[in-house]
Parts: sequence; structure tokens; C-alpha cells
Amino acid sequence: MSPLALGESIPQDTAHAVSVSLPTWKSNIGYEEGEKWVVEKMATGYPRFFIHKSIQALASDIVSDYGLSDQQAMLFPTPAAAQRCINFVTNAEPSYLQKINLVELALDMSKTLSPLLKKLAPTVSAILLPKAAFPIAKQYWQHTGDGVSSRRAEFCHSLLRDGLLIPTNSTQISSEASPWAIRGPKRYQRTGNNGNSKDTGSYNYEESLESSRFLEERFGRNLDLAFVERAKSAIRRRIAGCLVQDMDSLPVMASNSRGLQNLHEDDVYLFPAGMNAIYNAHRALLYARGQMKSVNFGFPYVDTLKILQKFGPGCEFFGHASSADLDKFEELLRTGHRFLALFCEFPGNPLLICPDLQRIRRLADEFDFAIVVDETIGTFANINVLPAADIVVSSLTKIFSGDSNVMGGSAILNPNSRFYGQIKKAMNYIYEDTYWPEDAIFMERNSRDFFNRVDRINTNAEAICATLQQHASVKDIFYPKCNPSRHYYDEYRLPNRGYGGLLSIVFHSRQHAEAFYDSVEIAKGPSLGTNFTLGSPYVLLAHYQELPWAAQFGVAEDLVRISVGLEDTEMLQNIFNRALNATETMPKTDSDFNT
Repeated sequence: MSPLALGESIPQDTAHAVSVSLPTWKSNIGYEEGEKWVVEKMATGYPRFFIHKSIQALASDIVSDYGLSDQQAMLFPTPAAAQRCINFVTNAEPSYLQKINLVELALDMSKTLSPLLKKLAPTVSAILLPKAAFPIAKQYWQHTGDGVSSRRAEFCHSLLRDGLLIPTNSTQISSEASPWAIRGPKRYQRTGNNGNSKDTGSYNYEESLESSRFLEERFGRNLDLAFVERAKSAIRRRIAGCLVQDMDSLPVMASNSRGLQNLHEDDVYLFPAGMNAIYNAHRALLYARGQMKSVNFGFPYVDTLKILQKFGPGCEFFGHASSADLDKFEELLRTGHRFLALFCEFPGNPLLICPDLQRIRRLADEFDFAIVVDETIGTFANINVLPAADIVVSSLTKIFSGDSNVMGGSAILNPNSRFYGQIKKAMNYIYEDTYWPEDAIFMERNSRDFFNRVDRINTNAEAICATLQQHASVKDIFYPKCNPSRHYYDEYRLPNRGYGGLLSIVFHSRQHAEAFYDSVEIAKGPSLGTNFTLGSPYVLLAHYQELPWAAQFGVAEDLVRISVGLEDTEMLQNIFNRALNATETMPKTDSDFNT
């Protein structure tokens, strides 16, 4: 297959792609170091780490219209999400409290609008803050997944340009005079009494109607709003384990692969990103049970730990997910420590280790804490962890979608949980459905053949694992089927199902890892669970600023993570064999290998 150029979207020529090509080891390091030869070529990036250019463009125009020259904008779908970001920024640096504006944008209902636009009722809440404060706001954006999606931004930008999206309310956090005292965008203002407003042209009513018609045709033709709620319903039912192939018929949920007959569609909550599901699960638990520390059990995806550390009273971290870690945790419990919840992944990322969920469940029942399990990598097509958990979260962006062109997340409440009533009440109180309709439509379409794709990927991953095991340059392979924790996985594996599509490789030397990565003829970039095989030096990307810390937990900086796709099995084996052959000229030494 032809290699993708540095900075190109993955998939190629995809406006809302979830990944970006970093085709060499050196380019990954260059990205982390912020080197121009990498950063300036990036058309896109992973959405919670790289602010999509559609979002950047909308934010820039909002600052131009309503802000000051030394401000940047961070965009959110609702005022509540924006306010949480403001709180995060001002808690980190109180001096910014006097320098932040909140501009809430919504449709101008005084204009002649199509029924479609009125029903869609798009909104954007923009935080205008000093450029120096932007990196703090970016932390909130990355950790929580609360920001606007690129499709929402693209749609709203068209409305803003045509004067159809206007401020409905403004909170001037600063005590200074409002920078947009004259109502409306600067581009539509005429000189006011103070003589300071710049005349940038008058409002063109015909152009706004033309834009409105264009948006209606574009949206209505391709993504009929009438189907949005049915699409979301179909997604929720699939996540609940009820096999819904399309939206033409949505039968009453009579059975599901989760094994809980009292599980209902409204126990499944959709979010704009997987991390947003985790963030809101934590928020709901804090609301339901009070301010208590949580536990992060097992080496986590980077932002899960950050959420537990930065939002609320903090957490205890057990990074090995081992029996010894469970012994230490149990000792804390038996000496009087109490916790809000234990968060874990099943399996973990990137070592694919599974914790002893049965023992954790027994401890939870005895010591009254909730269990939140992230099943993204195992996927509910292979495993059923809901009976052991109080909440199950997942990133729908991954294999549930597969197409790498839309974000999404979900949280399921276990109706048999002792905390169900409390969590349900809390979730219904805090929950805002911010899942942009276009994103929901894409997700529904992408996920129709989810189970069949997982079957194929299971088969391919086992074949690639066997290929890697046979080569002398490979030191370790992390994969649920061959890990020491396999028996914990098997306790929750569904009958005749597989071990998922993710595996990680550690080579005997850094040179081996680089030679393999640079040579392997697959897409290379962040993310996982794509329909195509995707590789990444994951630890470099996720933990570049904390590599020694990660190494404490057996996570080697030279690890190469592979997300196996749907390609022909023999073709994939040949690709991997050629890349492995490229390592054979490298020195076979551990001298430069960090563990």
C-alpha cells in the first residue's frame, strides 16, 4: 500500500478524520518536541489533542467579532460546559477571573429561518480568555472531551458568517468595559455614536437566506434531522447489546448480550467523546455519593488518571493491576480508608492486562465503592463486564465506529447496582445531550456492521500475534490471549468470541523498534480500533513528558502498539514479515532499551 505523507489525515482526504499520519519514529518525536517540520505539515490530529482547523477557524472569527487582540477562544456546546472550563482555569490561576468573557451564540430568531434550522437550534458557548490562559483551558478541553465537535463548528461557522448566529447572552467576567458593547458581530456594525466601531459592511439579507437554504439542502439531503433521534436510539440499543442493524425498525428490547433483562435503552447515555463519558461518570458519582477519593487501578489511558486527579478530591493509583496491587488496596480498605469508585480498563492500554474483576467486585460489595469499567479495548462484542460493574464506559470513536471519521462515547448504568438509584438520579441531573446530530448520524451508519467487523479483526489479530511470536527481534508481545492475565479476560469473554484487535510489541532494542516502525507498510498515527491496521509508538505519544514514570509500571518507551484492521490476513502477515525482516540488520542488544 502507498504510504501516507507526514501530516496527512487518516483516513486520507477525510475532513473529520480522527487520526493523522506520523509515518516515521523521528516524526513522532518531532511532533512531541513541537518541531516545525512536523507541526506545520499537520492537516489534522487526534481531536482532543489537536484542535481541528474548523474549530480554530470559528474560534478565530468569534475573537475577531467579539474579543480583544490579546484573546483566544475556546468553544463549547453549552454554557454549563463553558462555565466548568472557566472554573478550571480560574482555580488554576485566580488572576484570570477578571480577564475572561463568555459569549453565548444561538440562532437569530428575528430572521426568517427554515424549519430545519429552528429544529436544529445550534449553539456555541465561547470563552474569550487571554492567550496566556489558553494552555490551561486546553488542558480542560483535552481531559474532559467537553469541547465542540468539528462538524458542529463547521456548521455554526457558516451561520456566524451570515449573521444567523448571534450572542444571546454575555457574561463579562472582567470588571472592564465589554469589548463588544455594540450588539452584533463587528462585520455587520456601522459606526456608532462613539465613532469607534469599524464599518465592515452591511448585513446582506439575501445572502443569509441563500446560506440558510444551502445549509438546509446540505443537511436535509444527506443527514435528515428526522432520523437523528432514531439514530441515537439505535446506537443506544446496540451498546446495550440488542442487535439493531438499522433504523427502519426499532423493536422493544426483549433480550441483549449484556445478560441483564432489566437493562433499558435509557440506561445508556451518549457523549461526544469517550473521555467525556468517563468525565461525566465521575461527575455523576461525585454528585451521587459526595466528595471522596477514587482509585485508578491499572496503568490507565492518560486522561482517565488526569480526570481523577484534577476534578474532585483526587485518587489513589495502582499502576500494575496485579494481585499485589489488589492486596495493597484491600489493606487500605481494611484499615478504614473509603473510596468513591474504582476505575479500570478491561483490558488496559497499552499492556492489555486485565484486572481481577471478580475480586474487585467482592471488595466493592464489602466496602461500598462503585466500579467503573472502560471496555473500549475488549469491546462488548467480545466481553460482558456490565454484571461486574456499576457503570461501563466506552469510546465509540474506536472499533464501534471503525471508520475513524467521527467521535463518540457512552456510559451504561447497571440496573442491578446497589448505587443505581443514586447514579441514575445524578446522571439525569447533570446530563446534557451535546452529541451533535451529524456526528450521531455518522456513528449510527458506521456501527451497523460492528459485530461482523470485530469477528474479522479478532481473527487477524491472532494471526499477527502468531507472526510476531516467531521472530527473534521481538522481546515481548502484550495481547489478552497470551498475557498472564488471560484467565481474568476469559471469565468475562462471551462464548466463541475473541481477544480484540489491539496488541503491543516490545523489541530487543530501540533500533529494532525504529526499523520495524519505519518499515511497516500500514497507516501510522494515533487512535485505535480502526477498520484498517494502524500503528503507533504509543508511549512516546501519550507519555512523552513522563517516560520514566511510565517505565516504573513496565511500560517501555519503545513499545509499538498495533491496532489490527480488516485487511486480508495473508496480506497483513506478509506486511509484518517484511517489517520484521528490516530489523534483522540491527544489533541484537538491550543496551539502549529502557524498561
